[in-house]
Amino acid sequence: MIDFLNLAFYKFAAKGWIPAKWFESDLPMVSERQARTGRLSLEIVSHCWNYSHFLVYQLSSLVLYPPKRLDVKMTVFYAEEDQKTASLLNFFTQQGVKNITWNWRSLPKQKLFRRGIGRNLAALESDADWIWFTDCDLMFRENCLDQLSDLLQGRRDALIFPEEERTTDLLADNNPMLKAGSENQAILDIDVNRFTSRKMTRATGPLQIAHGDVCRAVGYCRGIKIYQKPSEKWTKAHEDRAFRWLLRSQGKPLPIPGVYRIRHVEKGRYTGSESGKRLRMLIRKLQSWFRDRKTQSQEKR
Repeated sequence: MIDFLNLAFYKFAAKGWIPAKWFESDLPMVSERQARTGRLSLEIVSHCWNYSHFLVYQLSSLVLYPPKRLDVKMTVFYAEEDQKTASLLNFFTQQGVKNITWNWRSLPKQKLFRRGIGRNLAALESDADWIWFTDCDLMFRENCLDQLSDLLQGRRDALIFPEEERTTDLLADNNPMLKAGSENQAILDIDVNRFTSRKMTRATGPLQIAHGDVCRAVGYCRGIKIYQKPSEKWTKAHEDRAFRWLLRSQGKPLPIPGVYRIRHVEKGRYTGSESGKRLRMLIRKLQSWFRDRKTQSQEKR
């Protein structure tokens, strides 16, 4: 009950009803952030639990479309109990890619299940100029990272995001794309014709690109105990909204190309009864339908 009340409080606070400075006073002023230029460094931070059939596409996109003007560290948090993910990461360790450094970070699964824990560790410890907090169903395709490097030159924004992403419809686990990811340990590409464009209005969970100086100063919801508390099951990522609130920014949209994301109906990370899973799938379909309708309505204006 206490955790439930804490989550409800911070969801309310993150809507802006409570001053963020009460909970994070160390946010660097804009003038205190380095406006870095030249060859930049980026750390991409992803989490994976029972989603290796998505992660294979994310890591493959870096092999197939590596940056030329940007140094990237690809960090994946995972748990050793997830043997498929561990095996997949071992496969990609053997893929030498220029300008890409693989960085696999094993966590006890209870810490992995609270995504804010890994993100906070990465934020505080990273030496990168910028950090892209993402999910393992996102891909960085042609010119994505090099164009990002160009757009980041001299910027001091706390948070930015791609103004557009391309997504699939909600896919079931028996979809050929997901089945290929489950059955193959290989470099896999996607059929781009299965993806449609969506305009983004804020830096959502997989699209949060934060300034390195900001991350090292404030972490990722470091002072909110509930978002740093281990869990016995995978938790919903409410901390995404809290992170924007603490940074006092919904993010600055930038025209970053090549951002693709696989959307899926079945949430393999969650546990529970079959009836509960079916109900969550139905809710997810309805939420997706309403979001798509809203996006279409905004684009017509």
